Amino acid sequence: MKTILCIVCPNGCRLSVEGKVDGEDFAVSGNQCKRGIDFAKTEMTNPTRSLTTTVRTSFPGIPVLPVRTAGDVPKGKILELMQLINTITVSRPLGIGEAVAVNALGLGVDIITTSNMLREEA
Repeated sequence: MKTILCIVCPNGCRLSVEGKVDGEDFAVSGNQCKRGIDFAKTEMTNPTRSLTTTVRTSFPGIPVLPVRTAGDVPKGKILELMQLINTITVSRPLGIGEAVAVNALGLGVDIITTSNMLREEA
């Protein structure tokens, strides 16, 4: 049995998961909604996360710009994704939702901006 904390909604249910790691033979308890069951199954077979961080810019007044993944990525790829992000320097004004990296690491997920700071600077 494994105990995990559900992060899907504000309830923060403490889930107990028992069974095989083949995706279908899990017994999940402690959930207050169906999303907890889905989260537990995904967490046991292929855990994913969204990533929120910053990238460097070439603008002296705004040295870093907040960014995030446009979707979830495999948890095991977070370090490699951060290594890629650390090589990026934004040199043009971007607004919210614009990509600083398209299809990052071939994962089908863009790295997008979460601020209009550079748009307002320009």
